[in-house]
Amino acid sequence: MNDVLKLDGLVPAGLRPKTHKIVLQDLVLPVDIGFHAFEVGNPQRLTVSVEVWLEEAAFASRDEVACAWDYDFLRSEIIAIAGARRYNLQETLARAIYELVAARHGVAALRVSTRKPDIYPACAGVGVDLASF
Repeated sequence: MNDVLKLDGLVPAGLRPKTHKIVLQDLVLPVDIGFHAFEVGNPQRLTVSVEVWLEEAAFASRDEVACAWDYDFLRSEIIAIAGARRYNLQETLARAIYELVAARHGVAALRVSTRKPDIYPACAGVGVDLASF
């Protein structure tokens, strides 16, 4: 007997998902970033968030690993990009991450955000957002 409850056909058409999104939120990385003399060679904390809207066919439709979008790939590639070189600007790093994710199969829309959380004491962070919308 199948242990999975089947509810196919019970969700009204108006309540079916219209978007499918995965999120990697606030990945904290030490990054050699900034153009001020005191920043060069002194890695800073940087948070990276990525929101990926997927085409329906690219969103897992079954509870199987083979159907899933690979969060490990996303995390490890962002870490690799951030550590591959020094950056003067958050815009440059954000663009590199954006291009990596945008090139993946099934991506319908995308937002990449970076933040330096330690710049101003009365501010949660300063950064940039890139979005396809």
